[in-house]
Amino acid sequence: MPSHLSSNSTIVRSPARNTLNFWTMQAKVTLLDGSVFTCTVEKRARGFQLFEKVCEHLNLLERDYFGLSFRDADNNKVRLPCNFFFNVKFYPPNPAQLSEDITRYLLCLQLRQDIVSGCLPCSFVTHTILGSYTVQSELGDYDPGNLCGSNYISELSFAPNQTKEMEEKIMELHYNCRGMSPAEAEMNFLENVKKLSMYGVDLHHARVKLRHWLLVFSSDSEGVAIMLGVCSSGLLVYRDRLRINRFSWPKILKISYKRNNFYIKIRPGEFDQFQSTIGFKLFNHRAAKRLWKVCVEHHSFFRLLSPEETPKKFLSLGSKFRYSGRTQIQSRRASAQISRPAPPFTRCVSKRNLLSRSLDGGRTQVTCQNTLSGAK
Repeated sequence: MPSHLSSNSTIVRSPARNTLNFWTMQAKVTLLDGSVFTCTVEKRARGFQLFEKVCEHLNLLERDYFGLSFRDADNNKVRLPCNFFFNVKFYPPNPAQLSEDITRYLLCLQLRQDIVSGCLPCSFVTHTILGSYTVQSELGDYDPGNLCGSNYISELSFAPNQTKEMEEKIMELHYNCRGMSPAEAEMNFLENVKKLSMYGVDLHHARVKLRHWLLVFSSDSEGVAIMLGVCSSGLLVYRDRLRINRFSWPKILKISYKRNNFYIKIRPGEFDQFQSTIGFKLFNHRAAKRLWKVCVEHHSFFRLLSPEETPKKFLSLGSKFRYSGRTQIQSRRASAQISRPAPPFTRCVSKRNLLSRSLDGGRTQVTCQNTLSGAK
């Protein structure tokens, strides 16, 4: 039977049966400056493809430190379609090693959100120092002729519980920043913020699983609420906002999860004969798996020369997830090859009220106005 579709024929489709609408969807990504980037992606596209579109939109080459996330009802970061947040995934221990100003600026935006939300606690003195660099970066040199009112930073956001006393001290320090370029102010901001104890720590709620690890916890600590923090150096344990233990990546032999339990196997010490396995109880299976994946990614990125290959066995037990991106060493090598002129971009002003999260998982408000150059 001859085909009805000859080379001279045309196909007319009704709007209701438009193939583009059927196979594609609109994805919205909230950027670090508060603007929203919207693009069309295939419904079966991988998250990496959307991430690439966002990075192209931002003109960002040093992409390995960033990622996309979605926050569920419990404010936990999960991977779901449609509405995403572009944010920092791996906080570089030494931001000065980043090659481009735009990368450092995006890192500054993330850290300002972390600070204002209370996720990154600071002392009064640190708030004022960091605030002065933020003002210098966003408003430039102190100039009474161009400033409206004596408190020209009252509409800017620097801390969860911002006071007039803090603003006055920030203005005093801002005056001393005269002559500093925005890029220099951001570098000084990063050099100070990287020294904070909670810098780059991804927190997860948990409970101590068993009582008999007396070398790690007290004998009455079973079931006590704690927080596990994942960072570039390893796994941290917090109780009542105080760090009570630290397990560096070289000390951890294995990480695993089963149901809602998360386990780490510790390398024996100088006087220990046996390896120790320490268990923690998470809220549910999904939370335990999420913590495990975050640990896998951080260990791979900061410790390995290159990512591990995914097992190819047909019948294998356990998760096949492996970190597949570039490691920090590979990223630094790629950054060293960047030779383009510095891309232009517009710095935003740290207005108040952009949705973020607190150290305890609550939500606070912080806003940023204006956009990066080219933002839609």
